[in-house]
Amino acid sequence: MRRRTFLKNLAAGAAAAAAGSALGLPVAAHAQEAQFPDLVAVRGSELTAMFDRALTALGGLGKYVKSGMTVVVKPNMGWAVGPESCANTNPALVAHIVKNALNLGASKVVVFDNTCDNWAAAYRDSGLEAAARDAGATVAPAHESGYFQEVQLPGGQYLSGTALHEAYLEADAVINVPVLKHHGGARMTAAMKNLMGAIWSRGPLHRSGIDESLPDLLLHKKPVLNVVEAMRVMISGGPRGRGDSRYLSSQMLLASEDPVAVDSACASIFSSAGLPVPTYITLAAERGIGKADLSALNVQRLTA
Repeated sequence: MRRRTFLKNLAAGAAAAAAGSALGLPVAAHAQEAQFPDLVAVRGSELTAMFDRALTALGGLGKYVKSGMTVVVKPNMGWAVGPESCANTNPALVAHIVKNALNLGASKVVVFDNTCDNWAAAYRDSGLEAAARDAGATVAPAHESGYFQEVQLPGGQYLSGTALHEAYLEADAVINVPVLKHHGGARMTAAMKNLMGAIWSRGPLHRSGIDESLPDLLLHKKPVLNVVEAMRVMISGGPRGRGDSRYLSSQMLLASEDPVAVDSACASIFSSAGLPVPTYITLAAERGIGKADLSALNVQRLTA
């Protein structure tokens, strides 16, 4: 009952906020108290400028990337379709983050994804392999189990362990850069769901239930930053996208250190379009993995 009430209130609050806010996100009463916001939502038309605006508000990318670090930039590039499909993260955004991380002195930036379509085709057709390489990143394969290492998930309620990609494990900082879109099983893909591309076997999550087990993936290492592309959002036919897919013109980029908070903001976008709120957000918040109550967060709304 508590979970259903929370979901109902979250959906209702998100819909009300969408009606009264240019960005569709509520702003906490104490929004000016903290030095940096918990969550930034930027409205605009050019992703790289929106990213720069968001990161300036959060304290700069240098807050997360230091000289000599190995950095993973984890996009969604699971599908062998072009950028126009909105099934994968925009290549220009990923390239921009890679370049900025290297300019800050990162010793290495690695980009990878355990794809759903054929890995070579997905890397190529998404445009992400070429964009990341041209920006200076190492594009790592993730199509064989040998690239993954078993780790424990302390406190996992549904997963006691999993096999994480070696680049994810070795990274000093992980920047999670998903695209917001519909998912037929989980209802929504954003920050938390994108981490399924960092593990080898998705079978245990499907068997236990994605909603229930997805929060466990955050127990080993959380991304230091979550940047969600939500420009033209696929709201049906996901996660790959099909001929009958519908799209929502959101024109937003969202960023937060908290993957639960940024997913809650993404859920508010879905809710404003009449779509259901994913349960895994509530479950992660109830377990203290992150915060889902947007009204209790310092949310900064910007334009670029």
